[in-house]
Amino acid sequence: MDPVTTATPRRLRADAARNQQRILTAARQLFAERGLDVTLDDVAEAAGVGVGTVYRRYANKQELIAEVFERHVTAMAEAAESAHAHPDPWAGLVELLEYACRHIADNRGLGAVMLELPDAMERFESMRDRVKPAVATVIDRAREAGVLRPGIAASDFFAIIGMVESIAAFSRSVNTDVWRRYLAIVLDGIRGDSQPRQELSVPPLREDEIDKAKADASCAVRRR
Repeated sequence: MDPVTTATPRRLRADAARNQQRILTAARQLFAERGLDVTLDDVAEAAGVGVGTVYRRYANKQELIAEVFERHVTAMAEAAESAHAHPDPWAGLVELLEYACRHIADNRGLGAVMLELPDAMERFESMRDRVKPAVATVIDRAREAGVLRPGIAASDFFAIIGMVESIAAFSRSVNTDVWRRYLAIVLDGIRGDSQPRQELSVPPLREDEIDKAKADASCAVRRR
């Protein structure tokens, strides 16, 4: 068999895989930064590939959104597995919450982008159903170890993420890190008595920052 003949298809497959990874990486970044204001042409330019390359893989933006979302879900599930394997149950839980909150704080457009999909609610439910059992194992392990206050449930985990997302969205135009302060406060609220308090490494918003954040939010509502 001619070695050149067999080598060519392998090289093409590798090129295609690299291009797809570039496309997904660019799409994640653009959706995070700009939300709905992204086209497939924008993704192609950011990925450094031809527009035709993107359209051969994705017929429309919704298909690309769906795949980006699936990658997010997979990453979240892997983070939960990593947290469960952490030798310290409390540190594993903190690690998972920090990952999830950082992820949602850095992806301002994820929720809005997902709503473009016709089956958005079903996808959100599927994500919850897939991730919740893994999160529950982390919560249960921390509670059984006595490092988590009694009564905390897996559903509280998702509520905490929602609360942190709200402050992250409100303050994004003036302070992209202040959500960390409120996550630390929440962690102190759910920790067991044996655990040390979290360091408040990020100061609160100043009054002028709060006023600007309110004005920016008001402008965003009027533009819709």
